[in-house]
Amino acid sequence: MPVNIASMLLLFVCASVGTVVLGMMLKWVDRKVTARVQYRVGPPWYQPMVDVLKLMGKETLMPISARGTGFLLAPVIAVAATAVAAALIWQALLRPQTAFLGDLIVVIYLLMIPAVMTIMGASASGNPHAAVGASREMKLLFSYELPLFLAIMVAVSRTGWTFQLGGIIESQHAASPVLYSISGVIALVVAILCMQAKLGLVPFDQAEAECEIMSGVYVEYSGPSLAMFLIDRAMLLALMPMLLIMVFWGGLNTAGWLWGVPAFLGKYLLLIVLVVLIRNTNPRLRIDQAVRFFWFRLAPLAVLAVVLALIGNAKGLSWL
Repeated sequence: MPVNIASMLLLFVCASVGTVVLGMMLKWVDRKVTARVQYRVGPPWYQPMVDVLKLMGKETLMPISARGTGFLLAPVIAVAATAVAAALIWQALLRPQTAFLGDLIVVIYLLMIPAVMTIMGASASGNPHAAVGASREMKLLFSYELPLFLAIMVAVSRTGWTFQLGGIIESQHAASPVLYSISGVIALVVAILCMQAKLGLVPFDQAEAECEIMSGVYVEYSGPSLAMFLIDRAMLLALMPMLLIMVFWGGLNTAGWLWGVPAFLGKYLLLIVLVVLIRNTNPRLRIDQAVRFFWFRLAPLAVLAVVLALIGNAKGLSWL
């Protein structure tokens, strides 16, 4: 038992630290590409880490009208939930056979907690701009989670109805990736757009919207509390593309490291590029436009993907 506990702690620490570092580097890539698109030089590679360290050394200021417990605990719980999700995702990626049954459901739940904590922290701040941001974040959460779950259900149905990340990966290695089907392509497109909203990036950054509600949900945060929210966003940026590759594109082929690792990195960079391109080529939507987009466009598209996947399973058509 002590050995198992030690292994779990080591996995948690390594996955958390590795995800933070990777997320910070991806944040720099995002900022650098955005700057080049706008004909600016952009920050040096270490700028995101410097920003976080600078905030860690500052004082946390709390409004007199804020409810301290919820306001201060929200960023801590958000980072903790994302760190646990990181450990589960890295374990399933590197050692699919060790994943436990239902870990996919746990990961989906854990990755939803940061948005809930953002809503709770903003609501507890007592600031009207933060309250508007919290309202927008709540509407977005209710909008994109359904099509995202339906898109993931396409992969679940295609891989023998397993909610085990390792089982999904191994099933795709034995047959073919979920993406290599019509329903898989539709589901991945839906998942990428939902990922954009989960990451709080344009065109779905209504909850933050600096030029409208002065950073919205983060307007009253400062010092270490704000730094923890920035760390959480960086970790999500690192984890979400990884999760989509595992679910739709076969994950990492550990049996053939020579080809598997470069292939995985190529897929990963492709999704990061798509996230950055979407952010830099679209204006921010109004919150009502975003809700209608997810409910009346992506949700029916995700339902279509599920129906096609079920028909493909029933008829034995792997391409459908």
